[in-house]
Amino acid sequence: MNNQFRKRIEEHEEEDIQANEELEDPKESVKEGSTTAFFRKLFVEGVVSKESATDMLPFLVFICVLVMIYIANSHMAMKNIRSIDKLGKEVKELNWEYKSLKADLMFKSKLTEVAAKVDTLGLKELIEPPKKIVISKR
Repeated sequence: MNNQFRKRIEEHEEEDIQANEELEDPKESVKEGSTTAFFRKLFVEGVVSKESATDMLPFLVFICVLVMIYIANSHMAMKNIRSIDKLGKEVKELNWEYKSLKADLMFKSKLTEVAAKVDTLGLKELIEPPKKIVISKR
Protein backbone atom coordinates (compact mmCIF):
# COMPACT_ATOMS: atom_id res chain seq x y z
CA MET A 1 0.00 0.00 0.00
CA ASN A 2 1.46 3.27 -1.06
CA ASN A 3 0.51 6.59 0.33
CA GLN A 4 -1.52 8.33 -2.35
CA PHE A 5 -1.41 11.69 -0.65
CA ARG A 6 2.37 11.60 -0.52
CA LYS A 7 2.51 10.86 -4.23
CA ARG A 8 0.20 13.77 -4.95
CA ILE A 9 2.25 16.14 -2.82
CA GLU A 10 5.47 14.99 -4.48
CA GLU A 11 3.92 15.48 -7.90
CA HIS A 12 2.83 19.02 -6.94
CA GLU A 13 6.32 19.76 -5.60
CA GLU A 14 7.90 18.53 -8.82
CA GLU A 15 5.57 20.72 -10.84
CA ASP A 16 6.39 23.72 -8.64
CA ILE A 17 10.12 23.08 -9.00
CA GLN A 18 9.82 22.83 -12.79
CA ALA A 19 7.76 26.05 -12.89
CA ASN A 20 10.34 27.83 -10.73
CA GLU A 21 13.18 26.62 -12.93
CA GLU A 22 11.44 28.02 -15.99
CA LEU A 23 10.89 31.38 -14.28
CA GLU A 24 14.45 31.76 -13.02
CA ASP A 25 16.97 33.48 -15.19
CA PRO A 26 20.29 31.75 -15.75
CA LYS A 27 22.01 34.95 -14.56
CA GLU A 28 20.46 34.61 -11.08
CA SER A 29 21.91 31.14 -10.58
CA VAL A 30 25.32 32.53 -11.51
CA LYS A 31 24.91 35.31 -8.92
CA GLU A 32 24.44 32.75 -6.14
CA GLY A 33 27.50 32.02 -4.10
CA SER A 34 29.20 28.70 -4.52
CA THR A 35 28.37 27.78 -0.92
CA THR A 36 24.67 28.49 -1.44
CA ALA A 37 24.65 26.38 -4.57
CA PHE A 38 26.46 23.60 -2.71
CA PHE A 39 23.96 23.54 0.16
CA ARG A 40 21.01 23.73 -2.20
CA LYS A 41 22.35 20.80 -4.18
CA LEU A 42 23.13 18.88 -0.98
CA PHE A 43 19.77 19.30 0.74
CA VAL A 44 17.30 19.67 -2.13
CA GLU A 45 18.66 17.52 -4.89
CA GLY A 46 21.18 15.25 -3.31
CA VAL A 47 22.28 13.36 -0.26
CA VAL A 48 19.90 14.56 2.45
CA SER A 49 16.23 14.33 1.58
CA LYS A 50 13.19 14.77 3.80
CA GLU A 51 12.78 11.03 4.16
CA SER A 52 16.38 10.37 5.03
CA ALA A 53 16.31 13.26 7.52
CA THR A 54 13.26 11.79 9.25
CA ASP A 55 14.89 8.37 9.23
CA MET A 56 17.96 9.83 10.96
CA LEU A 57 15.90 11.69 13.57
CA PRO A 58 16.03 8.96 16.29
CA PHE A 59 19.79 8.68 15.87
CA LEU A 60 20.17 12.46 16.14
CA VAL A 61 18.05 12.46 19.31
CA PHE A 62 20.25 9.69 20.70
CA ILE A 63 23.40 11.70 19.87
CA CYS A 64 21.89 14.80 21.56
CA VAL A 65 21.12 12.77 24.70
CA LEU A 66 24.68 11.45 24.75
CA VAL A 67 26.07 14.98 24.40
CA MET A 68 23.89 16.19 27.28
CA ILE A 69 25.07 13.29 29.45
CA TYR A 70 28.67 14.11 28.53
CA ILE A 71 28.20 17.77 29.49
CA ALA A 72 26.51 16.83 32.78
CA ASN A 73 29.32 14.38 33.53
CA SER A 74 31.98 17.05 32.96
CA HIS A 75 30.10 19.47 35.23
CA MET A 76 29.88 16.86 37.97
CA ALA A 77 33.57 16.04 37.60
CA MET A 78 34.51 19.71 37.94
CA LYS A 79 32.27 20.01 41.00
CA ASN A 80 33.95 16.95 42.56
CA ILE A 81 37.41 18.36 41.82
CA ARG A 82 36.49 21.66 43.48
CA SER A 83 35.14 19.88 46.57
CA ILE A 84 38.27 17.70 46.77
CA ASP A 85 40.48 20.80 46.61
CA LYS A 86 38.37 22.49 49.29
CA LEU A 87 38.57 19.46 51.57
CA GLY A 88 42.34 19.20 50.97
CA LYS A 89 42.80 22.81 52.05
CA GLU A 90 40.64 22.18 55.13
CA VAL A 91 42.72 19.12 56.04
CA LYS A 92 45.94 21.14 55.75
CA GLU A 93 44.48 23.90 57.93
CA LEU A 94 43.35 21.40 60.58
CA ASN A 95 46.78 19.73 60.46
CA TRP A 96 48.47 23.09 61.10
CA GLU A 97 46.05 23.80 63.96
CA TYR A 98 46.75 20.36 65.48
CA LYS A 99 50.51 20.90 65.32
CA SER A 100 50.31 24.37 66.89
CA LEU A 101 48.03 23.12 69.70
CA LYS A 102 50.35 20.18 70.33
CA ALA A 103 53.36 22.52 70.55
CA ASP A 104 51.47 24.80 72.98
CA LEU A 105 50.54 21.80 75.13
CA MET A 106 54.14 20.55 75.18
CA PHE A 107 55.35 24.02 76.18
CA LYS A 108 52.72 24.41 78.92
CA SER A 109 53.42 20.96 80.36
CA LYS A 110 57.10 21.71 81.06
CA LEU A 111 58.10 21.51 84.72
CA THR A 112 59.04 25.20 84.95
CA GLU A 113 55.77 26.33 83.34
CA VAL A 114 53.69 24.09 85.62
CA ALA A 115 55.62 25.38 88.66
CA ALA A 116 54.95 29.00 87.65
CA LYS A 117 51.23 28.29 87.25
CA VAL A 118 50.80 26.50 90.59
CA ASP A 119 52.90 29.07 92.45
CA THR A 120 49.96 31.46 92.26
CA LEU A 121 47.85 28.82 94.05
CA GLY A 122 50.33 28.58 96.90
CA LEU A 123 51.85 25.26 95.93
CA LYS A 124 55.60 24.96 95.81
CA GLU A 125 57.99 22.62 94.10
CA LEU A 126 59.48 19.82 96.21
CA ILE A 127 63.14 20.21 96.96
CA GLU A 128 63.55 16.83 98.68
CA PRO A 129 62.68 13.60 96.96
CA PRO A 130 59.47 11.94 98.09
CA LYS A 131 59.68 9.64 101.12
CA LYS A 132 58.80 6.02 100.86
CA ILE A 133 56.27 4.68 103.34
CA VAL A 134 57.05 1.19 104.57
CA ILE A 135 54.49 -0.90 106.40
CA SER A 136 55.89 -3.76 108.45
CA LYS A 137 54.08 -7.04 108.50
CA ARG A 138 53.52 -8.76 111.89
